[in-house]
Amino acid sequence: MTLELQGVSRLVGGRVHIHPTDLTLKNGTMNVLLGPTLAGKTTLMRLMAGLDKPSAGRILWEGKDVTGVKVQDRKVAMVYQQFINYPGLTVYENIASPLRLMGRPAAEIDKAVRQTAEMLRLTPMLQRKPLELSGGQQQRCALARALVKGAGLVLLDEPLANLDYKLREELRIEIPRIFEASGAIFVYATTEPEEALLLGGNTATLWEGRVTQFGPTPQVYRMPTDATTARVFSDPPMNFVACRKEAGRLTFGDSTHAPAPQGLLSLPDGSYMAGFRANHVTLNRHSGDAVEFRCTIGATEITGSETFLHLDHGPDRWVGLVHGVHPMSAGTACSVYLDPAHVYLFDNSGRLAAPAPYAMAA
Repeated sequence: MTLELQGVSRLVGGRVHIHPTDLTLKNGTMNVLLGPTLAGKTTLMRLMAGLDKPSAGRILWEGKDVTGVKVQDRKVAMVYQQFINYPGLTVYENIASPLRLMGRPAAEIDKAVRQTAEMLRLTPMLQRKPLELSGGQQQRCALARALVKGAGLVLLDEPLANLDYKLREELRIEIPRIFEASGAIFVYATTEPEEALLLGGNTATLWEGRVTQFGPTPQVYRMPTDATTARVFSDPPMNFVACRKEAGRLTFGDSTHAPAPQGLLSLPDGSYMAGFRANHVTLNRHSGDAVEFRCTIGATEITGSETFLHLDHGPDRWVGLVHGVHPMSAGTACSVYLDPAHVYLFDNSGRLAAPAPYAMAA
C-alpha cells in the first residue's frame, strides 16, 4: 500500500492553506506531521482522508487516483484530538460499531473486536462504558474503533493533546507498538518535536502550509535543510545569531570569536547565520573551545530539574535550557557558553550551509 500526493494544494476563500505538495507514504510506515498551530497539518490530513478535495493535484492510493473518492469509500480511519466515543455503549459496542454499519457477520465482528481490544490492552474494559474509563483508556477505545476496520491509512490528529502528562507518556510508548501490530500507514500530527523523536519513523516538517522537509525522523532533526525546518524541529525554537567565517575562525554577532571546528573548516569564508538549540547553551564552560556570550536575563522558567533562560543578547532573543534550578531575576547580567561543535550554519537565503559537527558524527 502506498499513499502518494502529487502537486496537491488547497485554497480556501482565495487563501492558500496548503502549497503544492509532493509526498509519498509507504506501507507499514509511521509518518509524523510536525509543525506549529495553523501550519497546515489538519488540512493535509483531511486531504489525505478525502474529507476535503484538493484545489489542484492528485492523490493516489495503491497507484489508483482517489482524488474525488469520498472518505466513506476509502480504507481510511481518523482519530481526532477531541476523541469521540458513544457514551451509552459499552467499550465492546463502541469498537464493534463500524463493523456493524458495514454489515459484517456477528462472528467476524466478535473476533475483530477481541483482537483489536487485546492489541490496545482493553480486554478487561470491554463491558464498561466510556465514562467509566480513564482519559488514556477512552483514547485507546477511540483508536480501537478506528483500527478495527482494517484501514490501510490511519490518521491521528494530535490525539494526545488533551490528556495529562502521565497518560500522554503512556500512549506515546504504546502507539509505536500498536502501529507495528496493525501494519497500516500511520500519519500522526503533532506540534511537539519531542513527540516526533519518540515516535520515530519519518517526519514531515510544516510551516505556513508548506512541507519544508520529509525523511527519516533522526535525519530531519540532525540535518535540517533550512533554517525554517531547524526552527520547527527544535523546542524551544532554534536560536540564531549573525556569524562570519574567516581564516579558520568564526565571529559571532558582537565580535565574539571561536576557532571553527573541524567540520566547518572546509566551508567558504563569508557571512552566515549561526543556529544552535536551547539545550546546547550552558552556564559553565565545558570545553576549551566554548564561546562565551554576555547576555541579560529577560525571564526564567523553572520546570523542576531544568530552567529555561530567556536571554537578551544585543538585538538577539535566545532561550537556553539548562540543568538545575537557577532563579535569576530579570535584568541580571550573565555569561552563557556554547561549544562551536553544536553550531549549524545557514546561508543568507536560509539554506543549510553546514550541519553542526556533532550531528555529522552522530
